[in-house]
Amino acid sequence: MATPEHNTTDRTDHTNTTTTTTTATDRGNSGLAFIVGAVVVVVALLAYFLFAGADVDGTSDVNVNVEGAGESAGEAIEDTGNAIEGAAEGTADAVEEGATATE
Repeated sequence: MATPEHNTTDRTDHTNTTTTTTTATDRGNSGLAFIVGAVVVVVALLAYFLFAGADVDGTSDVNVNVEGAGESAGEAIEDTGNAIEGAAEGTADAVEEGATATE
C-alpha cells in the first residue's frame, strides 16, 4: 500500500542560534573635567582675594606685646645650653669607649 503524501513528516533539523553583541560606548568625561576646572579656578580666585593682604579698613599696623617672658626665656636658653653640653659629653664618652675597645 502506498503512503499518502499528507502523512509524511519533515525530518530536517531546525536549530536556531541567537548571537547578542553588547558594545560599550565610551562617554568622555569632558563635562566633568570642565566643571572641576571651573571649581578650581573659583577657589583659586577666592584664595587670592582673601589672602592677598588687602587692607579692608585702611589700617595695616599690627602691635603685639609679650610681657613677662624675659625671665622664662633666659631660663630656657640656659637649660638648652646645659642639654647640649650634656649631649656633647655623652658623645665624647662614647667615642672614648669605642676607641679603647678596639685597641
